[in-house]
Amino acid sequence: MKSEDTPFEGGPMDGRVLPVLVGMTGHPPKTYRIPVPAPDGGPPTVLVYRREPRDARGGLRFARWKYVYDPEGRRASGRKWPWSKPGRPASAAPDATPDATPGGKPDDADG
Repeated sequence: MKSEDTPFEGGPMDGRVLPVLVGMTGHPPKTYRIPVPAPDGGPPTVLVYRREPRDARGGLRFARWKYVYDPEGRRASGRKWPWSKPGRPASAAPDATPDATPGGKPDDADG
């Protein structure tokens, strides 16, 4: 497998350059996660870095990349397949107490 020396910006890895494996397309992964063990033996902290173009200039034959620290550590949105349904907003969630009778109408079972 081929690797590319990639710089890291921001966070605890600021200024370091690590060899990162590149895929079949020659690009490193979009998200780079680094687990850091806790000193007291607790659950590890995960540092999340996002891939960005290293140089703002266009016209380069091969794009070079850098990783920028993402302090929130959000999950990537993933692939957008055309047949996938969009995610529902939190306000569209169903009620916590489901009922077979629609709201505001009397129940026929009562007579």
